[in-house]
Amino acid sequence: MNGALTGRPVLFGEVLFDCFPDGETVLGGAPFNVAWHLQAFGARPLMISRIGNDPLGHRIRDTMRAWGMDDRGIQIDPVHPTGTVDVRIENGEPRFEILQDRAWDHIAAEPLPATERIALFYHGSLILRSPASRQALHGLLQKLGAPVFIDVNLRPPWWQADVVHARLHSARWAKLNEEELLQLAPAGADLETRAQALLRHHALELLITTRGAAGALAHHRDGRRLQVSPPPADNLVDTVGAGDAFAAVCILGLLHDWPLERTLRRAQALASAVVGIRGATPGDPDFYTPFKKDWKLS
Repeated sequence: MNGALTGRPVLFGEVLFDCFPDGETVLGGAPFNVAWHLQAFGARPLMISRIGNDPLGHRIRDTMRAWGMDDRGIQIDPVHPTGTVDVRIENGEPRFEILQDRAWDHIAAEPLPATERIALFYHGSLILRSPASRQALHGLLQKLGAPVFIDVNLRPPWWQADVVHARLHSARWAKLNEEELLQLAPAGADLETRAQALLRHHALELLITTRGAAGALAHHRDGRRLQVSPPPADNLVDTVGAGDAFAAVCILGLLHDWPLERTLRRAQALASAVVGIRGATPGDPDFYTPFKKDWKLS
């Protein structure tokens, strides 16, 4: 889009288990989901989070290692348990009950593991609910000075408008859904006006608004406006993690300097595939093979 970024992406925030009504548990958390996809596409992400010293935490470490992920940024909390979320599906959309005071609420401001140059720094807005993790995030961003991709995930009651706006103000790229755009940019006659207002207010380079079955809309600071639509969903299982899949491919586009329209279409393609599985993290590498072949990624 503006020249390929050099180095590895760093992702900061929650890693947890999504617990479904039928008793199934699936690894999740927006930053972890994004890191999972990036690893599958060869981007070698470094995930910064915190898990409990408990069976769920051990399962996270084992799963990351089996997937080939770098787990040196995963802190072990001796007191607080690994995060969990109760997921229920209402009218085809996921609803989340995010349990509080979990290990990921207590990420410590520790030095990053030795690594090569950092291409970009990703975080979501949910991590801002905790003073400890918010302080660690602020310290890392101040120290690294890397460009920031923020993924807005407004989960009541775990967000405050002023805190989210403050973090948007330090970001270069942002993604959110249509409902979140309406909440953060309440003034304006239509979606277009609100997106442009939010882009200008925070001096963002790129603002991406996902719209579920209506696709996604992107606004660039150079005036470009692009829209993509998904194919019909014949095999819908759940929409958990679709936005995270979209974000992961947007980051791939930045890393590889894909044209914006190509990035959006590829992001929509992966998101449309993810809604055909349970949860957000496909465990079969073959899930990614058609995309890697089509996108010429090794």
